[in-house]
Amino acid sequence: MIAIFGIVIIFVMVFGGYLAAGGTMGIILKALPFELMIIGGAAAGAFILGNNSGTLRSTGRDISRVFKGPKWLPDDYRDLLCLLFELIWLSRQNPVAIEEQIEAPTESAIFSKYPKIQADHDVVDLICDTLRAASMNYDDPHQVEEVLDKRLEAHKHHALHTSHAVQIVADALPALGIVAAVLGIIKTMGAIAEPPEILGKMIGGALTGTFLGVFMAYGFVGPIAARMRDIVEEDDHFLQLIREVLIANLHSHPANICIEVGRQNTPHHQRPGFNELENAMRDLKKNAA
Repeated sequence: MIAIFGIVIIFVMVFGGYLAAGGTMGIILKALPFELMIIGGAAAGAFILGNNSGTLRSTGRDISRVFKGPKWLPDDYRDLLCLLFELIWLSRQNPVAIEEQIEAPTESAIFSKYPKIQADHDVVDLICDTLRAASMNYDDPHQVEEVLDKRLEAHKHHALHTSHAVQIVADALPALGIVAAVLGIIKTMGAIAEPPEILGKMIGGALTGTFLGVFMAYGFVGPIAARMRDIVEEDDHFLQLIREVLIANLHSHPANICIEVGRQNTPHHQRPGFNELENAMRDLKKNAA
């Protein structure tokens, strides 16, 4: 909703200011379809040329998240901490039982309490693989921490790829606008014998290409790419929380301390309250008893 509001403001302020200054939309509207065809078509073709099929498929999904917002909400962070608490507490009480949970998470009674988390394969795999490493009695928790860091870095790099690709398009749009404008000038020069009022409209139509290239780059595509990066950064906190809790577990801290480490490392606007989380963990213990 905020993104849509931003788009409305852009159109109202830019074209409202233009009209208020005495401008007319006739020349722009007449040239718009052709200029959009040149600039948009060239941008789309360059995007397809410069990216693989996987990036092309994921771009539409990632752009839609600009309007939907981050995947993980405050309730999801609380659920994640509760899930990790249950798994850690079970691993301390019954090491055999935890293997059943992490070897088949789709059938796990614990994971099934949190369907949104269970449906995310990256999150589930990260949790299960790290707990599996802990069950193998690693002598050096720092070794697991190093593996986790490399894994999370690779995941984030992959998640940011579409935003980088969209940013490249944003950077190219002003130049493509110049291409469209130059073609318009070439067309105008071919009609140099026409009266000045005709030539003026043709030049105005050509300059519409420059305007559209810059307008689309800095008004839409650039901000969309920046928001895509921000959303990846926000959702990456969810994985970082898993890292913090499970590393604390590898250092054999009490389960409550492990979860508090995770809570303290949760972004402030997503962080559950201490009492809220403490009560939730107390209820989990009672139900498991």
